[in-house]
Amino acid sequence: MDSGVEALVEEYINALELQPHPEGGYYARTYESPTWISKTALPDGFSGDRPFATAIYFLLKGNQYSAFHRIKSDELWHHYAGCGLCIYVIHPNGKGEIMLLGKEIKAGFRFQHRVPAGCWFASRPVDSTQFSLCGCTVSPGFDFDDFEMGDKHKLITRFPEHQSWIEEMTSGD
Repeated sequence: MDSGVEALVEEYINALELQPHPEGGYYARTYESPTWISKTALPDGFSGDRPFATAIYFLLKGNQYSAFHRIKSDELWHHYAGCGLCIYVIHPNGKGEIMLLGKEIKAGFRFQHRVPAGCWFASRPVDSTQFSLCGCTVSPGFDFDDFEMGDKHKLITRFPEHQSWIEEMTSGD
């Protein structure tokens, strides 16, 4: 990234009080519903009560990626600034798709995309010299108990047809 882009990224990180995210990039929680859903009303697998919804800002520098992970809730992505973002999704049945998030509507990008609960997904900016500032809304609300980071070897064994994606966007050996 050139110094102007890097300065803008730092401005966003500071102004939005973004912190490093375990899957890569930076984030800040901006919303948590004051109303909660009882564990007994949630699908199997949730460890406790959850807010109806949560939202975050999420920023990736051009050379960063959000590593393959999955959560137990639907996640709605929104594009705010910078270049577009590719969201790589592997559905439980093995179907893969790339969701294009951004403002280049004529090129097939959309301002919003939904990643369904239980899908493995990763993301990275389309331009390694730029950045992507997005938002993510999760319902039922996000809790790290519902987050699973992908294991490269297990994912490749289960989804060999997506080996290149998995190798590019998971950490470890």
